[in-house]
Amino acid sequence: MTALVRPTHGRMIGGVCAALARRFGTSATTMRVIFLVSCLLPGPQFLLYIALWILLPSEDKARTAW
Repeated sequence: MTALVRPTHGRMIGGVCAALARRFGTSATTMRVIFLVSCLLPGPQFLLYIALWILLPSEDKARTAW
């Protein structure tokens, strides 16, 4: 498994779905569809997305930290 960082390439809005897809070994499109379908269910999915957007470091910032 790779580190959970938002990639600089291949992201649409914040890169959260692309980061989760890379982490779990699936495509970013699949992760985006899963997220959109989960938004139809009751719960704080959108707030979780925003929290991950804020908390996950960007790939270029994570590289400079090492």
